Amino acid sequence: MKQFLPKLIWLTSVAAVMVCIAPTGSSAGSSIWAPQPLSRLIEEGLANNQDIKSMESQVKGLMEEVSFSGSLNDPRIGIGLLNLPTDTFSFSQEPMTQKQLFIAQKIPWFGKLSLRSQQAAMKAIRQEAILKAKRLELARQVATAYYELGFVAGSQKINERLIGMLDQLIRVSETRYATGQGLQQDVLQAQVEMSKLLDEQITLGKKYRTLEDRINALLNRGNFIPVVPPGNLPYPDLELEKKELQTRSLTMNPWLKVKQAEVDQANVEIELAQKDYWPDMDFTVAYGQREEDLNDRDLPDFFSASVVINIPLWQKTRQDKKLEATKLSHQAALQSYQNLANSLPHKIDALVSDIRNIRKNYKLITDALIVQAEQWARSSLNAYEVGKVEFSTMINAQIQLLRFELQSENYLFSLYKKRAELEEVLGEPVLSQNLGENGSHWQQENTS
Repeated sequence: MKQFLPKLIWLTSVAAVMVCIAPTGSSAGSSIWAPQPLSRLIEEGLANNQDIKSMESQVKGLMEEVSFSGSLNDPRIGIGLLNLPTDTFSFSQEPMTQKQLFIAQKIPWFGKLSLRSQQAAMKAIRQEAILKAKRLELARQVATAYYELGFVAGSQKINERLIGMLDQLIRVSETRYATGQGLQQDVLQAQVEMSKLLDEQITLGKKYRTLEDRINALLNRGNFIPVVPPGNLPYPDLELEKKELQTRSLTMNPWLKVKQAEVDQANVEIELAQKDYWPDMDFTVAYGQREEDLNDRDLPDFFSASVVINIPLWQKTRQDKKLEATKLSHQAALQSYQNLANSLPHKIDALVSDIRNIRKNYKLITDALIVQAEQWARSSLNAYEVGKVEFSTMINAQIQLLRFELQSENYLFSLYKKRAELEEVLGEPVLSQNLGENGSHWQQENTS
């Protein structure tokens, strides 16, 4: 039973690594929810990113080392001459002269090979967890840039609507001024507002191109390719049970898995250090062939065998120090794990709070402010046409309405960005009560 248990642990570790490095689709690889256009961008980024490819090769290389680390050293074979007289160098002068062929094999103490396999498996598991964390990071970076691109595209549309509206108002104000019904300051104010919008249009164009460049860089594209911004995204009605999300993060967070693998690896290294107190064994088997002696007697050949073990004579400066060092490494790994485990619930709490507050802002601006701004814009326009309000009041009402619509889009895209951040920390997608959205995600995962 004592020999079976380490073998079982080793097989479990190897199986875990094999499952970890099995090929997965883009959705499973990124582990964040994404609409189809964004999913394709993330898939392209994961396929082209050289750092991720390098890490995948490292995981496969470490996996190959598992069986190597648990295998015996190659046996040694050698030949030798024993008791050859130096006065004649004759093989028949002395009865003890022999030509010897020997085979030697070093055998580590019981359990060392299994522990070395476990140690290599832990290294592979740790590297695979880092790989998943980097995949999540890249997916979140692409998603953030993509949603920011969508907001800038929406801002450009609002800007174009404002320019079109102001162009009409300028013509109206110029007509009223020409007929003596309006003021010149109305025309000048409209022209100033138009200049501000044109300046904003240039700034938005720069931001749009910068975000496209960022996405192309994240996707490691050789040439610049325009990026289509997101269209009308549904409201993400997320299921945010804070306690449940905090519990899931302690299970799924990839960086926490990295820390756990470091703790497990340190445990194995402690066991290996304890095994070092026990000697390795070097077995040697030799066959010695002898010639006939000077009296023509046929001398029998010799068979020899030996076992050599190392003696822990310098235990205080070797084995004791190594064991103490591994214990300190284990303590450091455990403290690092505990520190991250303690901080994760707070990160989840902060992100959930941000999402809930943004949702409140979104609901307020869509359900109340935009409705009120629409009423104000209509009434002020009607009042201006009959001369009951000033031009500045009317134009401010029109601009404020479109600004509220833009702010509404900003909140919506902020929800999606915070969702990507939450899923990066969580290590898996967050469910939504929007059935259409979940259906899209299910289809995405099963068609990858």
